[in-house]
Amino acid sequence: MTQWNRVSVSIQTRIKVKSPTRHRSLCSAAVRPASSSPGSIVQSRMEPKLYKPPPQVRGMTSLDKEAFTQTITVPALRVPTGVLNKVVKSLKKSTVQRPGVPRVVQDAEESSDFRLLLLDPHKVTSPSSFSEVEAEALRSFEVTKELQDYELHLTYDNLKSEEVLEAVLPLGQDVTTSFSRVGHIAHMNLRDHQLPYKNLIGQVIMDKNPGVTCVVNKTNMIDSTYRYFKMEVLAGEENMVAKVKENGVTYEFDFSCVYWNPRLSTEHQRIVQLVKRGDTVFDVFAGVGPFAIPAARFGANVLANDLNPESYRWLQHNCKLNKVESKVRTFNLDGRAFIQGPLKQELPALIKEKAGIHVVMNLPALALEFLDAFRGLLHLEAPSDENLPTVHCYGFSKEENPKMDMVQRASCSLGFPLEKGCSVHFVRNVAPNKDMLCVSFTVPKEVLFSSDPQQTEPAPKRQKCEEST
Repeated sequence: MTQWNRVSVSIQTRIKVKSPTRHRSLCSAAVRPASSSPGSIVQSRMEPKLYKPPPQVRGMTSLDKEAFTQTITVPALRVPTGVLNKVVKSLKKSTVQRPGVPRVVQDAEESSDFRLLLLDPHKVTSPSSFSEVEAEALRSFEVTKELQDYELHLTYDNLKSEEVLEAVLPLGQDVTTSFSRVGHIAHMNLRDHQLPYKNLIGQVIMDKNPGVTCVVNKTNMIDSTYRYFKMEVLAGEENMVAKVKENGVTYEFDFSCVYWNPRLSTEHQRIVQLVKRGDTVFDVFAGVGPFAIPAARFGANVLANDLNPESYRWLQHNCKLNKVESKVRTFNLDGRAFIQGPLKQELPALIKEKAGIHVVMNLPALALEFLDAFRGLLHLEAPSDENLPTVHCYGFSKEENPKMDMVQRASCSLGFPLEKGCSVHFVRNVAPNKDMLCVSFTVPKEVLFSSDPQQTEPAPKRQKCEEST
């Protein structure tokens, strides 16, 4: 067996990485992707330990980049420059894969006729480590399978974010985490044991993800009126006005005081694709417009509402930004007041037309409780079942059968059994044993035209329904 020849050469490099996707995992555990569109979680898998962190970085809370510097020895293959590109392609799976570290370097003799190809020591330990295909390629290119030692100088810039975090956090503690990308903002949900390291984690995320200039963490505090989580800045600038693009539509908003979830991109698109040109859409909890604006761009007439004054302001801004302000009427009302006000006023005329009517209720923590606003909404109008509105109402469920749970709760709030007249769509898993779903149904005429808004079904049945919630 040919022995490795010793070559003492050191390099220092800086990270040059591709632009990240909207969401990236920070460590080895796989995260279930929501979709392949922007807004999905990217799975990350750690390679064998090419880098072994110095013990002094364990427990670090203030980032010291120099402390991560380490020199390791890797095998290298001396390759004639004339066949270099072909050899690199043939041995791609066996070469060093490290941020900012070139696979090809100058050899010790600085000859213009040869270069050194750096190999992964976990995959290549001797000349016999090459696969049959790789060995045949080297023979065809007349490259000698003679390995040399190469001293590779790794710095903080050559490490992946998961390596840094695994090296810093205490042994035995879960370091798995993830972040959502919202424009230039990385949004994290740190666990309690990670909080002592929060500023270091924020700095690492910003360092390792080009374009991220602000890292925030969701706190346990939630605004009880407008239902958005408050957050603290972990690293970077305190500029919370984000600009994002979703399904071809541009949105701008202050992320610190409105609700935005990039994981809902696919769901926004699904609902909008149900809307046809000329339809009318009532968006009860519109936020900054992810349902309303695409629907208007598709040719729908939209009435969009949100109670949060900041959401309302950015909704108006985004309508102008996307040139649909003439197709979207905006309101700053409570959801129930919107249903019993603007929606009620428009509905009688719309029911007499042929165009579709959609009511979107995307406030999963509370939306089901607002369905009772449809009871007897048009009780003074002549009953009709020709063109009744279709409701798309979102909710969370922790039950063993979440779809059944959604139907039962919607039926209870509406005061009418929906078991045979609705569909339930799974949106995403929010947390262990907690799902987000959307129940869609046509508002029954028995509900909409009821003469008694408080009772649309026999009292005993309604009481039983209420007791089950």
